[in-house]
Amino acid sequence: MSNYWKDLLPVDPYVVKSSGLLQDLDRQIVTLLYQPLIGSFSFSLFLTLWGELEQNRVWGKSSTHRQLMAAMQTSLKTIHSEKEKLEGIGLLKTYIKETEHERLFIYELIPPLRPDEFFQDGMLNVFLYNRVGKARFQQLKEYFSHPSVPEEARDITRSFNEVFASVQPSEWKMSDDMIEAMELREDHEWMKEGNSQPAAVTDDAFDFQLFLAGLSDTLIPRKALTDQVKETIKKLAFLYGIEPLQMQNVVMSAVDEHDMITTEALRKAASDWYQIERGGPLPELVDKVQPMNLREQPNQQSSTNAKEDNLIALLEQVSPRKLLQDIGGGAEPSKADLKIIEEIMLDQKLEPGVINVLIYYVMLKTDM
Repeated sequence: MSNYWKDLLPVDPYVVKSSGLLQDLDRQIVTLLYQPLIGSFSFSLFLTLWGELEQNRVWGKSSTHRQLMAAMQTSLKTIHSEKEKLEGIGLLKTYIKETEHERLFIYELIPPLRPDEFFQDGMLNVFLYNRVGKARFQQLKEYFSHPSVPEEARDITRSFNEVFASVQPSEWKMSDDMIEAMELREDHEWMKEGNSQPAAVTDDAFDFQLFLAGLSDTLIPRKALTDQVKETIKKLAFLYGIEPLQMQNVVMSAVDEHDMITTEALRKAASDWYQIERGGPLPELVDKVQPMNLREQPNQQSSTNAKEDNLIALLEQVSPRKLLQDIGGGAEPSKADLKIIEEIMLDQKLEPGVINVLIYYVMLKTDM
């Protein structure tokens, strides 16, 4: 993050667009479900960019990042950092259009996941549970759900051909003028409700080659590894900290009698594995590591800081739980210690790397 200015300057212009018409439901979902995950500032940035769109339109007017800094009363570094949170959670796409004289940033707002998608996501819903707790999670689930149509009710809706049976064939004839009038310009797209996107986990987060190494088609049928299943495997591996070889057993236990794998079976198998291996009901904040965008760059100007750089790299690459494990010679940290750390992370909104520094400082002060 120390080199953010290489990616963005205050004078750089930007324009906001939406992938579709954002609605009031989107605002409620971002406020109640996403804000606990991304924090109040990222939430404010999303609403500020949304406010730049013309009413009921999908394109805003060009502005500069300096004006955005003034509007939000914050630094460009903070905007850059919080913008990346929106990108990571799936609420924003960033494009850049470079010319000889300037570079224009295009910020495309992505609608949030629908309530049913969010609460069945398998990753975001778990993070939300850990952030807000069981009672609040249940309240949110109730808020975004409602009774379904009774099973005993019969569908008596009439079809198009039953209602419009008297339409004359001549009314369906397509003339050349009609065809021309219905064509859309090549550089345009139809106004529509935007498609939400789940939070993406990159391919390098899970080694599928190692996962498939030594596995026969009998153990895990290749036809069962659909794109959706692979995406779920990546998310579960990231969420529960499951290594590729450990994931083999998880996936094998999710294969049904028809040699198929459902996302629901995968999630249950991963949850069962976590409870057995870790002895905990859900992944905790203490298992997270410092986000890549917040990690320090090593000092390239001096070799005298190599030891310090190595220590910083270590504290950024391990989770607080793993750091305590290493300090304790491999012993599992006590639940009391982990509970204290998690409460500090929640209450003070501290990142895992900062917590690791505090842990290391305390250990130094108490002779390890």
